Amino acid sequence: MEIWQAIIFGVVQGFTEFLPVSSSGHLFILNEIFKLPSDKYMFFSVFMHVFTLIPVCVVFFKDILGLFKKPFNRFWYLVIATIPAGVVGVLYEIFGGDALFGGGYVYILASCFLITACVLFFAERCANKNQLNRPLTYKNTFIMGLAQAAGTLPGISRSGIVITTGNFLKIDKDETVKFAFLMSIPVIVASAAVEAFGAIQHGLGGVEVLPLLVGGIAAMVSGYIAIKFMLNVVRKARYKG
Repeated sequence: MEIWQAIIFGVVQGFTEFLPVSSSGHLFILNEIFKLPSDKYMFFSVFMHVFTLIPVCVVFFKDILGLFKKPFNRFWYLVIATIPAGVVGVLYEIFGGDALFGGGYVYILASCFLITACVLFFAERCANKNQLNRPLTYKNTFIMGLAQAAGTLPGISRSGIVITTGNFLKIDKDETVKFAFLMSIPVIVASAAVEAFGAIQHGLGGVEVLPLLVGGIAAMVSGYIAIKFMLNVVRKARYKG
């Protein structure tokens, strides 16, 4: 992999992981353009996911610490919200993952991109029309977890659909966006673990260290910018940009 390719992959991963678009969908399109070998792509993807976690931990450091303060409500909210995505993710891999769609993968991807766009459009209308002042509860965080599970589909934005669901449930905007990003932590960790297992099975394929580091830094910086941007967007409820 060339360094310039690594930078592009990192930037796309960082931005699309946290903006209301699908990171997996965009990375698939990018890899179709660059035609990287599957072993190098999988290992590189693991690295990108790990580096993408860093800006989340930096921006939401206090909120992460708050998970472990009594009475631990937010911690259990996060556990409950993570269960649906965990179950769907395991089943997805057991039954073949993206290979399930076969030759129709591109059409599924395009359809899910369209669904994400429509969901965001209605989310903005909902956010501007209704008062968003409800607190987090076990019930609504589980529903947000179900929405996150739908983000397993290629082309469906995980962050977009979770934030949208929070708006439909009339949860406070700040609570919604903070919790949506906290929800990304176990999902990204699990995704990286699955990809790491696959990369080990395929072998590392002589992956160069420098492109990995450069791409990881690009993912980290772009992810930080994307998070800051999304915090501002959600508070203003302007999902069309």
